[in-house]
Amino acid sequence: MVGRVSGSFRRGLLALTLAGLVARLLWVALEPATSPQADETMWVTWGAQVLPSPEVAFSPLQLRFVFHPPLYLYFVGVPFTLFGTLEAVKYAQCFAGAFLVPAVGLIGRRMFGERAALLAAAIAAFYPELVWFASHFWAETVFTVLLWWAMERLLAADARGSTGAALVSGLLFGLAILTRETVLYFLPIAALWLAWRRAGGARRALALVAASAFVVLPWTLRNWVVFDAFVPVSTSGALNLWQGNTRLSRQEVYEEYWAVRGRIPKYEHARRRAIEAILERQPLWILEKLRDEVPAFWAAHGQPIVHLERGAYGAVARSRAYLAVAVVLLPYLAVLVLFVAGIATLPRGRAPLLLLAFLVFYLLLHVAAHGYPRYRAPVMPAVFLVAAHGLVAWRDRGSVDRRHRVAAAAAALVLALGVGPSLVAWATRPWPPPWFADAGIEGRQEAATPGEAPQQERP
Repeated sequence: MVGRVSGSFRRGLLALTLAGLVARLLWVALEPATSPQADETMWVTWGAQVLPSPEVAFSPLQLRFVFHPPLYLYFVGVPFTLFGTLEAVKYAQCFAGAFLVPAVGLIGRRMFGERAALLAAAIAAFYPELVWFASHFWAETVFTVLLWWAMERLLAADARGSTGAALVSGLLFGLAILTRETVLYFLPIAALWLAWRRAGGARRALALVAASAFVVLPWTLRNWVVFDAFVPVSTSGALNLWQGNTRLSRQEVYEEYWAVRGRIPKYEHARRRAIEAILERQPLWILEKLRDEVPAFWAAHGQPIVHLERGAYGAVARSRAYLAVAVVLLPYLAVLVLFVAGIATLPRGRAPLLLLAFLVFYLLLHVAAHGYPRYRAPVMPAVFLVAAHGLVAWRDRGSVDRRHRVAAAAAALVLALGVGPSLVAWATRPWPPPWFADAGIEGRQEAATPGEAPQQERP
């Protein structure tokens, strides 16, 4: 699929990138009045108040922050300090989010050709949930962009035999890890893939890992200096693992967690309790987790709908609520259907193998902890790429052999089991929901959303 880049592809990708930027800017300008919710308030408090304060002054050594990775905190703090408004952070996210479009396009061209690449880039430009995130204070936008540019450079390093591209990929992976720790555990897989059956692959894999370590290890050292403990990136994984595996209620977990004094003792207690919970659930643990977490991960739901359900936009007219739910869910369901078609015609090769390996890895990571619709945002570009290939292959009447049919059937089964329960829930839930304005309910709902951790870092 790799050859000389056509002028039409370059122009098309540039146009889609600009269109994606415009879509995000328009959303920031036109979004109904709302306010930060749940962990958004934590990022805003630490990023816009604590980080720039005279006591901290952006110094990592003065910052008592370890539950989450730090990069998004600085992403919030710098624009806010420069311009004195959170709107500046939103506009910075618009520009960051638009850069996902060329990353997806370049990966798609390398794997599936220019037509599928432009289609995947178009989905990334206008996918409603990704556009929505640009105006909200979650790490998804920054993390997803860093992750997929790291993947693009990783594929380039393999295709070109380029150590320089591997170094850039490693630096980007390092920044992604400092935004969301989950990708740290994918790095060994990426390095093994890069080294596997390639002349000079081991050298490039070493460059990848070394560059990532160059970015991440200073923060690990900072954790050692500030907290006198070995914490590679952050402490949130231990609590998430415990919460996702214990048979205690959510409230019981947090009461026990907060009863422990000190950030590091909390981390160690949660890690120990998580291991105990997993061992207690053997030998059926993985089957139970697949049953519970796959539907939670792939649910026909989304963070914009959660925002509505929380009453963060106030009471919403019925017609607008129906429209908002449809705008979020219909594109999601459409790309899942096309994804199955793409699996049925997926070409052989190292690049598609890496794409599927990342998808499976990320799903299993959240099966081990807990699934939630917001957590799938970083893998959606992989779904876009396979879906775009599926649509192009279907229009070209691509052949489907037995191996592809089996793979497509397996993908369809996983997605049906994942999405099906939430579709049933939508069909059987009471209507209208309480966040419709004409249901007679005004104001905000304060109920916790399953799967989301509360604000863990307290200034």
